[in-house]
Amino acid sequence: MSNERLRGAIASAGMTTEQLAAQVGVDPKTVQRWITKGRVPHRRHRAAAATLLSTRDSYLWPSTADDPTTRSASHAELVDFYPSRAAVPAHLWQALLRDCTDSVDFLAYAGLYLPEHLDAIPQLERLARSGVRVRIALGDPHAPAVALRGAEEGLDDGMAHRIQLSLRYYESIRHVPGLTLRIHDTTLYGTILRSDDTMLVNTHVYGAPAAQSPVLHLHRVPGGRVFDHYLRSFERVWGRSIAWQRR
Repeated sequence: MSNERLRGAIASAGMTTEQLAAQVGVDPKTVQRWITKGRVPHRRHRAAAATLLSTRDSYLWPSTADDPTTRSASHAELVDFYPSRAAVPAHLWQALLRDCTDSVDFLAYAGLYLPEHLDAIPQLERLARSGVRVRIALGDPHAPAVALRGAEEGLDDGMAHRIQLSLRYYESIRHVPGLTLRIHDTTLYGTILRSDDTMLVNTHVYGAPAAQSPVLHLHRVPGGRVFDHYLRSFERVWGRSIAWQRR
């Protein structure tokens, strides 16, 4: 049976089978067999293809959803669980910003705790100037999604004001080479701080401030799905975000 999901995903990504094969590291005929004969690739190749096609390997190859090895790898990605943001040790936040060597991604609405409690602004500037890619996506203070979030938390305009304050902190470094500051208008289901292969996800709960909601400490493990699941979410928001300009 042919794999029409894979065929469609390749087309949607604007790729050819030859291009996918080259990036995954297999022969083009192998990719053709994945499509025309429904062959299931090795786990490493499945994960690489899914990442390139911005989807899940279990969507492209549903039969792998219950693969014990994949489930085990995904469980291994959860390093720790904290019942609230305050329960996350300060040294963990600091280590993420101190030890990063490749990429830092931060997705939030306001995320004031980074500049106010962790003194993150000079750290982020240092990282960007040392060659680390730094991407920051904060909420658009004028977005309907932000107004709704403020109303749900009983803050009304307070959420927008918090974002405006946070943007003022970042204004001093927004022109640093290697650092990109954007705003987004999406509904936010979790705040994400990613540092290389480590990530803290502050989940959001209806009607409750993010600070009172649980935090997942994740570390990327080959074959795992959770880390990349959240990273794809960040990339989707980043793709529709815009550069911040003072009004």
